[in-house]
Amino acid sequence: MSKKSLERQLEATEAKAVINRLRISPRKLNLVAGLIRGMDVSSALTQLSFSGKRIANDVRKGLQSAIANAENNHNLNVDSLYVKEAYVGKNIVMKRMHTRGRGRSARILKPFANLTLIVRERGEESINPVSRKAARDQAKKSKDPVQRKKRSQDSKKKESN
Repeated sequence: MSKKSLERQLEATEAKAVINRLRISPRKLNLVAGLIRGMDVSSALTQLSFSGKRIANDVRKGLQSAIANAENNHNLNVDSLYVKEAYVGKNIVMKRMHTRGRGRSARILKPFANLTLIVRERGEESINPVSRKAARDQAKKSKDPVQRKKRSQDSKKKESN
């Protein structure tokens, strides 16, 4: 009568690492996470190594953890991994007081953030962005009723000629 285990939420070609309670505001952490979204893991690690941001070292450790999870737990090829998702969430906010003049005080907020990194293996069958755009445009054309009517009229004209 035990509880059923949850199904894997990621695809078979993906691995995940989560870092909780990073002592930085989510807004600042998102700047660093945005640097590596969509990059190959090797170039992302290089980018984080040479970044001037303080939190970049912690993000690099998290990325290395995601790479290790992919290699050891999911048997993925490290050379073909890229950062599929890097998103940031809020965590706790510590509240402190700072004494001010004339017996007053001011509040100090010390925010924490969570970082989730998902790496994915780039397959041989992956579509390049140019053909994705062409496929999306084609799908839009087929959905638009005016365009569909126009195309059908054009095809009728061709048939009659």
